[in-house]
Amino acid sequence: MKTSDFYYDLPQELIAQDPLEDRAGSRLLVLDKKTGKTEHHAFRDITEYLEPGDCLVINDTKVIPARLIGSKEGTGAKIEVLLLKRKENDVWETLVKPGKKAKPGTRISFGDGLLVGEVMDVAEEGNRLIHFEYEGIFEEILDQLGQMPLPPYITHQLKDKDRYNTVYASHAGSAAAPTAGLHFTPELMEKIQEKGIEIARVTLHVGLGTFRPVKVEDVKAHHMHSEFYIIDAEAAEKINFAKKNHKRVICVGTTSCRTIESAADENGGLKASSGWTEIFIYPGYEFKILDCLITNFHLPESTLIMLVSALAGKEHVLNAYEEAVKEKYRFFSFGDAMLIL
Repeated sequence: MKTSDFYYDLPQELIAQDPLEDRAGSRLLVLDKKTGKTEHHAFRDITEYLEPGDCLVINDTKVIPARLIGSKEGTGAKIEVLLLKRKENDVWETLVKPGKKAKPGTRISFGDGLLVGEVMDVAEEGNRLIHFEYEGIFEEILDQLGQMPLPPYITHQLKDKDRYNTVYASHAGSAAAPTAGLHFTPELMEKIQEKGIEIARVTLHVGLGTFRPVKVEDVKAHHMHSEFYIIDAEAAEKINFAKKNHKRVICVGTTSCRTIESAADENGGLKASSGWTEIFIYPGYEFKILDCLITNFHLPESTLIMLVSALAGKEHVLNAYEEAVKEKYRFFSFGDAMLIL
């Protein structure tokens, strides 16, 4: 299986640069994974496809303003730091640009010294371990100095930080948003619950993998970066109950999907757990828990398009993407959505 098997042609103008004012006003392409049949709707119509007893799994991670612009002490050279993973004692694994200016011992000042980072070590793939010094509460300083870490294909400035978080985001720690959840509004969540659909909240802090393209031609040779997840007893119970009663488990986003599939036992059962996952889902994978998926449109040749192809079949997915291009759907993080049934 080659990476190039997952290529499709996308006109640049279909990459969404700004979020819609009305979250639920996005378009929704519904794909039948067995037949490949498609339908076109507005996202707020999603409730028509959800049935009482179904379990909707959402990722309640919260994106932190993880992009910091600082200057190198001594020379004043501009350095950009993206926080990826909190290690311990104010040490973070980071992505630094330009890396050559961030050798161990380099000190970087942010906000006129409000926050100072010292490069401790070089980690895998050139990431830097940085120890931060500050007075007060780190999260408050970050909120003051940091910017939302938008993907490189988004060139517009984000006016409202909250628009790169879901309305149910509650556990801070992500370097990127679980974007399928951006379409939900509080009213829509309420409507879903009123219909008798269970909502299970899990957490997966989205990390470096989001920013890394697949660089190998043999799909199986690609290595996923580890991301931290938490499934509590209540979420596990709701998901197990749905499976036991032959109801559907519908994941909102590839991150929710990867979380529950990582923690599932061979019989498709789930226990409360937390840990690091490197799960890589591509065609040939047999899903243990997930039945349906709500997701956005993903980059060509990405691990995410491979995941949706594992669920619905590569041919069905690429045909649906071709149709979405023809119908001028909006693509990627701030784009439209897809429901795979």
